[in-house]
Amino acid sequence: MTTQNQLKTSPHLNGRHQHTYEAIFRHPAAHNLEWHDVRSLLDALGEVVEGNNGAIHVKRNGQMVTLHTPKHKDVATVEDLLAIRHFLEKSGDAVTVPPVVPGTHLLVVIDHHEAKIYRTEMEGAIPQQLVPYDPHGFRQHLHSDNEMTDGKRAPERKSFYEAIATTLRGADQILIFGSGTGESNAMEQLLTDLRHNHSDVAKHIVGSVVIDGHHHTEGQLLAKAREFFAAKAV
Repeated sequence: MTTQNQLKTSPHLNGRHQHTYEAIFRHPAAHNLEWHDVRSLLDALGEVVEGNNGAIHVKRNGQMVTLHTPKHKDVATVEDLLAIRHFLEKSGDAVTVPPVVPGTHLLVVIDHHEAKIYRTEMEGAIPQQLVPYDPHGFRQHLHSDNEMTDGKRAPERKSFYEAIATTLRGADQILIFGSGTGESNAMEQLLTDLRHNHSDVAKHIVGSVVIDGHHHTEGQLLAKAREFFAAKAV
């Protein structure tokens, strides 16, 4: 496995490549990762072949991944970021990921449309925004298990929760804010999935609070979360 220092001395990678490489493996997942920088890194590390409809095929050390050029300047989704990360891991030379700083507190604000994840110890925190995988672009709500009789929603839900778990992994304490009650509550669905499938993440959850996120500003949500973490520390 190549270390970060070895990556810096690679003849194929410049300083910007190194920064992009580290951003791909960052926890929580990097936001605003520009596709231009990712494409430049892939060109430097492997063989990139242009496909149809904006697709590119990247080959490296016997491994291949197909990616789609996003419509905007940034990597489109967390799923795309994870696909790039997994490809780099499988094809060798995966960067050594620095551990999350001890004491990191994360706030998850979730509903059926999206989840926003904040580092509460950082002033002016910019959230990592995750949305459910929606291959048809309908922006539909996630449904509870007993509403999914045809199984068509399962891949969307699984992708959504996998992305959240990956972003939360490594945090010292996790607080979840959600709205609604009962089985249809997105917060309860997330908690259930983490407990069943990501116990290493679930054990760091210190609280889950029902809150009307639509009537609170980001500043108010972060203030409530900091108060909660401070009370837990007493």
